[in-house]
Amino acid sequence: MTPPPTDFDPHHNPWQTLSTEAKYENPWISVREDQVLNPQGGAGIYGVVSMRNKAIGIVPLDEQGNTWLVGQYRYTLNEYSWEIPMGGGVIGVDPVASAQRELREETGLLAARWTHLARLHTSNSVTDEEGFVFLAQDLTQTEWEPEETEDLRLWKLPLTQAVDLVMRDVITDAISVAGLLKAEKFLAKGA
Repeated sequence: MTPPPTDFDPHHNPWQTLSTEAKYENPWISVREDQVLNPQGGAGIYGVVSMRNKAIGIVPLDEQGNTWLVGQYRYTLNEYSWEIPMGGGVIGVDPVASAQRELREETGLLAARWTHLARLHTSNSVTDEEGFVFLAQDLTQTEWEPEETEDLRLWKLPLTQAVDLVMRDVITDAISVAGLLKAEKFLAKGA
């Protein structure tokens, strides 16, 4: 593996924040506008969306190599979306505990074995959202408990087929894309 260049300091911030103003907030997000000097010294603005929760994604996998996708109409996109089970995890709560809750709520599945697959930033040009993706194995089926805002459909399919849906741009959600591809790579290593 080629190492990164040695002539930089990853902790050096070339942006200068002159002022910050809160523009909007609700129970899920806050939006602020910063007056800044960019890395070349030019004046500008930067809008930042801060999330009140961590993003949590789960790739459930049974002994036969099947996974579950959750389908729902996404208001922000104005289109239907197939995704891995996911939701919000309260900041300060262990992400695995949040993943266990979300998996049960959205699929009715419990998992005896959990593996961390990824830490990611969902859209780091506009939001500070941090996400975590887990592989859930040794599954048991129980009752599912979707939230009031969710009109969900479940689709059980081979993991290889879900990855194919990623490669054909049928699955476009960033956490789902990362989670399914990382799961495939992790499992190919024989883990």
